[in-house]
Amino acid sequence: MTLPAARDVSFCARKIRRVVLADFRSWAALDLRASSGMAALAGDNGAGKTNLLEALSLFTPGRGLRRADLGEMPRQNGGGGFSVSLEIAGEAGGLLQLGTGLEMVEGVGQRRFRLDREPISSARAFADHVRIVWLTPSMDGLFTGPAGERRRFLDRLVLAVDSEHGARVNALERALRNRNRLLEERRGEKIWLDAAEREIAELAVSVASARRETVERLAALIRAGRDDDSPFPWAEIALEGEIDLLVAERPALEAEDAFRALLRGSRARDAAAGRTLIGPQASDLAVLHGPKQCQARRASTGEQKALLVALVLAHARLVAAMSGIEPIVLLDEIAAHFDPLRRRALFDALRALGGQVWMTGADVSLFDDLRGGADIFAVAGGKISPVSSGDGAP
Repeated sequence: MTLPAARDVSFCARKIRRVVLADFRSWAALDLRASSGMAALAGDNGAGKTNLLEALSLFTPGRGLRRADLGEMPRQNGGGGFSVSLEIAGEAGGLLQLGTGLEMVEGVGQRRFRLDREPISSARAFADHVRIVWLTPSMDGLFTGPAGERRRFLDRLVLAVDSEHGARVNALERALRNRNRLLEERRGEKIWLDAAEREIAELAVSVASARRETVERLAALIRAGRDDDSPFPWAEIALEGEIDLLVAERPALEAEDAFRALLRGSRARDAAAGRTLIGPQASDLAVLHGPKQCQARRASTGEQKALLVALVLAHARLVAAMSGIEPIVLLDEIAAHFDPLRRRALFDALRALGGQVWMTGADVSLFDDLRGGADIFAVAGGKISPVSSGDGAP
């Protein structure tokens, strides 16, 4: 698996100029216009701020920033479906219209995707026009939580530069479930297991290769811009796992053969465990706090948050370098975690990205440093009202 090379071109900055929601989560209807590269939503918990960010996140492959099922997204007491529409400023000042939603057809919800109001097959087609990355409070325990959370985080990083990665991961999960059933039901039927493991090896090496390339490119970008004095510390990152070692040391076909041999040798152990114990589903993302040279999980809570922010900012730069599109960055409840000095440093770093940033916070005063340079909105009672705009208007 080889990802596209970084592009040696000027970046295209896509900016959302209008968001229209209908029956999405808490929003019966919303028509919101933005004018600048930074937008901040301020309001109490439960006001609908995160719901709006989630709506924006649906224009990437996958299930959005909450990883929710589509059936959870329609507004209660609504018609059963929902729609989200964006107007995005593209090249030469033109507007591009993106749409998605859940449409009820004979009582059954069907996901829809549209580009300039014409039907398209999936959200993967949006990747030609917009890239989106995010950071939410649910990710705060990334370094101390289970390895599965870090794998999910890593796969989101890969998906932002390779829209096919999610399909490969899903196919691998199905293949692993199939092998698990065969180990339980057909233990003596070698031909079935050989075929299943051949498919698994091909998918596993493809998934592991995409992860490795993304991690290596992100690590190189971080090294090139490391600053020990930054309030957002640089990280050292690496993959840990048997298949990751195989992919790093051998060509793809040799890695597949070696991994198939490992699977054959682990059949009895995997049958006893009820699951496949080796492969990309068992890998981990190791993260080191660079300036302190300590494991991220051993850093303080504040240091971990700053390190996570630094990783997301570096990833946004990688997305721009590889796609030629400066990503839209979604940051949920971000500003309250930092003191005023670090908050200003965060805003400066976000401006330097060049794309568009959408943030949320409970108190509008958290965004005082952005007044006159960002669209700031107050969210309350199912409505959004402007506090200040990016053109300097109060």
